[in-house]
Amino acid sequence: MASKPVYRVTMFKIPDPANVQPMLDKYATMKQDAKKDGKPYILSCVAGRAVSDPRNQGYTLYAQTSFASLEDMKYYDEQCEAHQALKAVGKGKVDPPPIVLYMEDVVNWHP
Repeated sequence: MASKPVYRVTMFKIPDPANVQPMLDKYATMKQDAKKDGKPYILSCVAGRAVSDPRNQGYTLYAQTSFASLEDMKYYDEQCEAHQALKAVGKGKVDPPPIVLYMEDVVNWHP
């Protein structure tokens, strides 16, 4: 059975607006920096500041990352040096811990 792509969304509350840009800087190169077996493995990675809106409930940074498989996403969480570097930038600046949602079964409503 072939692996299914995994789509992941991460939402951060970063109380000090000055701490958002360093996270964005790390996300800007994540697709190239993240390596598995010496090769890039992230299919796509986008991140940006949340637009000020009462519906965002205080979340200030949004990231969307896609992987070829759940195995790749687990590698990202547990072993990826680039992801560890991102976590180090956010350490002590993200409160509460980020919300992470991911899905394998995606309804693709775009042609």
